[in-house]
Amino acid sequence: MAEINTSHVAGGKAGGRRSKKLSTKVDLTPMVDLGFLLITFFIFTTTMSESKAMKLFMPDDSNPKIDMTVAQSTALTVIPLADNKIFYYHGELNDALQSKSCGITTFSERDGLGKIVRNKQAALDKMGPGKRKELMLMIKPSPESNYESVVNALDEALINDVKRYAILDITPEEKNVAAAKSVTAQ
Repeated sequence: MAEINTSHVAGGKAGGRRSKKLSTKVDLTPMVDLGFLLITFFIFTTTMSESKAMKLFMPDDSNPKIDMTVAQSTALTVIPLADNKIFYYHGELNDALQSKSCGITTFSERDGLGKIVRNKQAALDKMGPGKRKELMLMIKPSPESNYESVVNALDEALINDVKRYAILDITPEEKNVAAAKSVTAQ
């Protein structure tokens, strides 16, 4: 703590008083201790908060014998577009367009992508027990989509416990159909 030393002069002369010069001494030891405590605290808390990452499994390209075919009944394709819109279709694109099992949705909690995935899982459950695990979610980002949309689609896969999903390249036909559906949805 800071100290101020004053000396008392015994006896004084009659007349004018002289101002006494006081010596000041500031003890900085507690401030150094506090600084080290703060440094220690911030170092400790930054090492405790580590980033978390989602596991992304990619197919092995070195073995061409692996069959990557998916049944139409278990396939759900999602194409993130601009403005957080999503074009989706079930099975193959041409069959989905004919049967009108495609559409535009968003990431809304009530009736967005999550609801589409849950409806697909419920339809697979009706087909037989254990079919839900065969759902294959294919995410095909369009050039107009942003990174956040892809991450949100992956989050929906994690939230809805979709075990099989993949990020694929969009075909020119899918790109044209998605753009046309996006324009008509506005």
